[in-house]
Amino acid sequence: MASNADFVQFIADQCGGAGEIVARKMFGDYGIYCDGKIFGLICDDCFYLKPTEAARALLRTEELRPPYEGAKDYFYIADVDDSDYLSALVRETCKALPEPKKRKK
Repeated sequence: MASNADFVQFIADQCGGAGEIVARKMFGDYGIYCDGKIFGLICDDCFYLKPTEAARALLRTEELRPPYEGAKDYFYIADVDDSDYLSALVRETCKALPEPKKRKK
């Protein structure tokens, strides 16, 4: 089941305090990026954040689960109504993630 476009936009708006947020359709659902760096997934109207120790320290509740069958575990973020909280999680996650690799032309 694909995610609802309104939910995807809601999550992007809620994370907006972290930087330039873009959601891109991929594999039937969405990857979500901050300033060009992928930090999470939106699958079946659920928000998943790449697991990092930096984000773990900020989590209100920690729940790891795969966003889709066969995937590695991500942090499942159920509390999506607090934009300051989500922006802080995204900011800290992105600081901990490596820079994206440059594509060859």
